[in-house]
Amino acid sequence: MYKDFKTRIKVKAEMEDAFAAFINPFTIELWSGYPAVMSSEAGSEFSLWEGDIVGRVLEVEEEKKIVQEWYFGEQDEPSIATIKFFPQGGGKVQIDLLHTNIPEEAYDDIVEGWNDYYLGAIKTFLEVE
Repeated sequence: MYKDFKTRIKVKAEMEDAFAAFINPFTIELWSGYPAVMSSEAGSEFSLWEGDIVGRVLEVEEEKKIVQEWYFGEQDEPSIATIKFFPQGGGKVQIDLLHTNIPEEAYDDIVEGWNDYYLGAIKTFLEVE
């Protein structure tokens, strides 16, 4: 069984900084505290948190959308994370996440990871005054 996770956050940040927090390995390293392998090139492999999260970049639209396939072993349908960015004016960005086909046994950990260690960490990092 597979489940989907959908959420939205708003951050006080410029669009370029919000986008970089997801795609620039140096910026990812700053907010996560771990070396990151990430590229904006479609087809490239990525690795975060010393290999705890691995996958492949499927599509990148600069400052608009990132689509990634996350690897969870041998599953029939790929697990896809789609991250969309929407300017809100006044130095704010809305970030929508849809992560589909998450294996049921990994769902709670993935949701906690997105909320606390990924999106939560990015929001904290970007909103430092």
